[in-house]
Amino acid sequence: MTCNCVNGERKNCIQLVPIFSSLNYDEMMEVARITTDRTYEKGEMIYMAGDEVKKLYVIHKGKVKISRLSDTGKEQVIRVLGPGQFMGELSLFSPHPLTDNAEALEKTTVCIIDGFEIKKLMAKYPTIAIKVLEELSNRLEKTENLIENISLHGVERRLVDTLLSMANEQGEVILKMSRKDLASHLGMSRETLSRKLSAFQDLGFIEQIGHKKIIILDKEALITSVQN
Repeated sequence: MTCNCVNGERKNCIQLVPIFSSLNYDEMMEVARITTDRTYEKGEMIYMAGDEVKKLYVIHKGKVKISRLSDTGKEQVIRVLGPGQFMGELSLFSPHPLTDNAEALEKTTVCIIDGFEIKKLMAKYPTIAIKVLEELSNRLEKTENLIENISLHGVERRLVDTLLSMANEQGEVILKMSRKDLASHLGMSRETLSRKLSAFQDLGFIEQIGHKKIIILDKEALITSVQN
């Protein structure tokens, strides 16, 4: 479903994205003029592995799951993105089709910028290209850390590291994805995730509230439990 969004609304979408933060009003309107808008319903695919879209997708509202499927059909959740974040960027710089899938986790509106046009803007405004590289570097670092955790650490260590990284200063963790997707992201089954969380709760390390909220009650004990 395509949105009939005016340039002002597209500008609001563009303003959310750090890669465009250095642009002034007229420059943002220049981006808005080459931007289209579309809304996806929950569960709808924005793009799939094998597509040759050559577009940059900017999330205005909602959440999107980025994942890949193995040869056996097993899903690996790579990341969950929200407003102000972008996806599809690898298709801009690679001659190969996309290798991941983007699925709307809830009703989601995205601003879509043609790849040829965004590369022209990068040449005109180098700060955009620099910020794209910065974001890609951050994502590469997170992916490398995920690979390291899956390769070198057991399921409990991976889970603890993830909970600590997601917790706010009060020790509250609000899951941005389903527990099934979290388990996939960590390289474990949903049953293993549930069992480990229940074990941590029985030990008094955490408290689970509903399906989305986890409170870390004893951070030091949680860390110590996976150090040996």
